[in-house]
Amino acid sequence: MPEHRRDAAPDSRRPRALLPLWAAVLVAVAAGLILDLAYPSVGWWPLAFVGVGLSLVALIGRSAWGALLVGFVFGIAFYLVHIVWLNRYLGVIPWFALAGAATAYVALGSVLIALAYRWMPKAAPGRWTQLVLTPLLVAGLWTLRELVTGSWPYTGFPWARVGMSQSESPLAHITSWIGVTGLSFLMVAFTAGVIEWLRLRQWSDVRTAIPVAALGVILLITPQFPTTPAGTMTVGSVQGNGPSGYFDTRSPGDILNAQLSASTPLFGEDMDLLLWPEGGIDSDPLANETTAEVLDALAEAVDAPLLVNAATTRGELTYNTSILWEPGQGAVQYHDKSNPVPFGEYVPDRWFYEMIVPDLVGLIGREYTPGSNPPYVEVDGVGVGLAICFDVIYDDVIHDGARDGAQVYMFQTNNADFRDTDENLQQLAFARMRAIETGRAVVNISTVGTSQVIGPDGATIDSLPAAQAGSMLTEVPLRTGLTPSIVIGGALGTAIAILSVVGLIAAGVIAGRRRA
Repeated sequence: MPEHRRDAAPDSRRPRALLPLWAAVLVAVAAGLILDLAYPSVGWWPLAFVGVGLSLVALIGRSAWGALLVGFVFGIAFYLVHIVWLNRYLGVIPWFALAGAATAYVALGSVLIALAYRWMPKAAPGRWTQLVLTPLLVAGLWTLRELVTGSWPYTGFPWARVGMSQSESPLAHITSWIGVTGLSFLMVAFTAGVIEWLRLRQWSDVRTAIPVAALGVILLITPQFPTTPAGTMTVGSVQGNGPSGYFDTRSPGDILNAQLSASTPLFGEDMDLLLWPEGGIDSDPLANETTAEVLDALAEAVDAPLLVNAATTRGELTYNTSILWEPGQGAVQYHDKSNPVPFGEYVPDRWFYEMIVPDLVGLIGREYTPGSNPPYVEVDGVGVGLAICFDVIYDDVIHDGARDGAQVYMFQTNNADFRDTDENLQQLAFARMRAIETGRAVVNISTVGTSQVIGPDGATIDSLPAAQAGSMLTEVPLRTGLTPSIVIGGALGTAIAILSVVGLIAAGVIAGRRRA
């Protein structure tokens, strides 16, 4: 009996941590900083695996409180650097608030990941559990954490998903099959698999390398799902570089005039559509007769429809609206932004936040209402998918456009508040991932840059220098056919979330019974 107790005792305790807590905290800081380098502007995409790997190593064998601390340190080190551009808008308070909110999810999710490392080996002992089930469960919990961060509260902040770091990498093509969520899952599963293979130390047995090698092959050689060519569309797009920032000094009409001036080189050119960025008009063309007359004259000058954007008012509600303006007909179709930015375009629970930071909340005078109309317009029989500024990061907006019949995407944005920061390059990376994911070209036009035309394969077709007024006239390829990512939609993320929670609970229950 005494010998039996000595053998059983280790199973009743959590696994020994790979690192002492002080070292794990330092590794977590390094992991957060390294992970940020995988995203633009640096964009060293292989470092995403290094950052993820270090963060996981720091969690193995941790107690719940230790995992909470390590996860918090990892999250805050990453987010404070990754979204440092936010303090250009309203200062350090919103920057720290958003980074802190996202870090809270990282910390809580880290506890779940630490529990997976503790429970799974006890629930199903054996090397194949270590090499297969544990990495899959860890990846599922990481992905669950990303999904929750990206959806709640106030529509969430899905800005920094691991999969989004791969816009310039050969792994981006996988998004056409399983989306950004699926790519995040595979990346973390591969990284966790490598860690477990190294921990197993059975390198002479080639079979132990099969799971991680198979994932590596899938990541590297999966081709992009093909969509069907459907001709081209000649698009003129204009970057006015006007005073369109929130705090820019300007007079009424300055933004509109900047866009008009940058459009003049396109007069007389043959085009199917003229595209302007978000906030390219500083008055409501649906209510302002003078602005409507200017747009009519512009549409006649280029002999093509306009796709413009402005704040519009209907009744007592204000919307961020993309408008298709036909020569001689005016506004014929429009789309209102689906996810106005909390604390940027509206203040949720304003009464509460006014009690905390009344001066900051008072700066946000306009309250945009979420739109309910489809992110899609039709231009002479060509379906055009839309996303206004940060809506590019929301999967459902992109998927809805493709399902409605989009053959090309037009993304309108205003990056003027974030000139000379990583924000516009990070957003451009999201646009590139959306092109690959949907198999469709994207025209990403900004008030101040970065503006590019991106092919269905993610390659840059045309571009404009940032912070300069200019225009592009581009033959943009059209595509039809839905990629598996669009067909599956959010079901994959839901399945990963449910299976991960069920798997963790089952592992905990079985591990507890075995220990008993």
